[in-house]
Amino acid sequence: MAVDGRIAEHGRQWQRKPVLRDIYLDLYRRMAAELTPGTTLEIGGGAGIFKEFAPDVVTTDILTAPWLDLVADAQALPFTPASFDNIVMFDVLHHIEFPRRFLTEATRILRPGGRIIMVEPAITPVSRPFYKLMHPEPVDMAADTLTDGLPDPSRDAFAANQAIPTQLVTRDRQRLLAAFPHFRMRRCRWLSLFAYPLSGGFQPWSLIPHALVGPVLALENVLAPVLGRFMGFRMLIVIEKAATAG
Repeated sequence: MAVDGRIAEHGRQWQRKPVLRDIYLDLYRRMAAELTPGTTLEIGGGAGIFKEFAPDVVTTDILTAPWLDLVADAQALPFTPASFDNIVMFDVLHHIEFPRRFLTEATRILRPGGRIIMVEPAITPVSRPFYKLMHPEPVDMAADTLTDGLPDPSRDAFAANQAIPTQLVTRDRQRLLAAFPHFRMRRCRWLSLFAYPLSGGFQPWSLIPHALVGPVLALENVLAPVLGRFMGFRMLIVIEKAATAG
């Protein structure tokens, strides 16, 4: 099975950039800590990193790679109703053409009490200039996060709007919960104040020494509850399906 070149390049950066690895592993651990017992589906599995934390996870992506269990579109998942207890996604929601279609599919395949656990870009007063000027993906704060339509099969899998997750849990939060009454927002944490932007992400450069990553992440844990909404670069979002139909 051929590997998409962009996934392969991310995998190479992951291997040769220990600063990025430590920062991302911290975020993956946070996701794993939110798992409810049972079966887990990963959407947008990319380099297959989450399997380090949940070896039994069913890993999917819209692109191909030999370590994935199957190729699948988040907007039309090939699973029977109530198949999973968790759906995990790392930097995926802002790439989905119609998030509403994904949420409909998530409602269908999650068991009662199941969770969607996501790490996504956070657009805050400090992070917004960084994402707009130094990141290739657009930031369109005016986009309708819950619009519907027919997915375009020719759309680039890496097309994105980094504002979607932030707007979905802030400006459009009540619309989201009204459209999907079986869901509740269990958690939304604003993270990654310093280490992530200083690391340069998947760029070849980094402004933070590897030895400082651990101490900086520890400092962020203390400051994020106060400063996260103002200067966070990442969000941890946990959406839970009601345990009963009522």
